[in-house]
Amino acid sequence: MVAIPAKFTRAQEREWVAKMLERLENQEKRRRPSDAELYERALKLSDQYLGSQAQPKSVTWSKSQNRRWGSCTPATGAIRISTRLKGMPHWVLDYVLLHELAHMITPDHSSQFWALLASYERTERARGFLDGVAFERDGTAGPEPEDDLADEDILTED
Repeated sequence: MVAIPAKFTRAQEREWVAKMLERLENQEKRRRPSDAELYERALKLSDQYLGSQAQPKSVTWSKSQNRRWGSCTPATGAIRISTRLKGMPHWVLDYVLLHELAHMITPDHSSQFWALLASYERTERARGFLDGVAFERDGTAGPEPEDDLADEDILTED
């Protein structure tokens, strides 16, 4: 529903509704980027926060990650992001992308890994947000920062 002043003519009403729908569509597009946009976003984040050290070969949405927010295979340079992140605040998606990018440099959750994420000012806020989402869904929170999850990153919620 779009609220408009009663004094609007039909033409003004159509123009206003079209303008508001375009705004909403643009907002939604920013919150739900395509695979190509996700890849570009990851490259920008790597440049900004990791000194371009992480250069993924692909960054794609994944429908099959029900217990993970994202995963990375450093050997192939593939990053997969759970579609459950679509529509979440941009700073949460950015954190998960950075988390996976950091795994391209350091495959575990060592202190070196967390040092890579220290420059992202919303790391703790995003982790708290994701823990809250996981808790709301199934009563559990995500892993603690000191957890070492080895191999592929699994950034699980359990």
